[in-house]
Amino acid sequence: MEPTDRLYTREHEWVKVEGDRGTVGITDFAQKQLGDVVFLELPEKGKKIKSHERFGTVESVKAVSELFSPVGGEIVEVNSALVQKPETVNADPYGTGWMIRVKLDPGEPAGLMEAGQYSEYVAKEAK
Repeated sequence: MEPTDRLYTREHEWVKVEGDRGTVGITDFAQKQLGDVVFLELPEKGKKIKSHERFGTVESVKAVSELFSPVGGEIVEVNSALVQKPETVNADPYGTGWMIRVKLDPGEPAGLMEAGQYSEYVAKEAK
């Protein structure tokens, strides 16, 4: 069950909104599909991104996947600890495995799924 305090994308990223900031990561479903995460490429602090724009990559023993931001804005913090310990994404995707924090553009977030909708989406995709 996904945390209900976040919003989700079809690409399996999440955002937790607190005021004008959003914390972004990948879902538990995504990390399970990837397998053991061995490398992350994350953006620089200060970079401006648009909603659904690529912000980095995640590499696992199975594949390399692009990361897409569920929200637009300016990156104000990057979880640099993940570069040293990328496996944190597997161990705690909704907690210490967060990737970036974004100062949200006006109108963000928009068009994302709530936890229940995302759970239904994943259930259909897993079939």
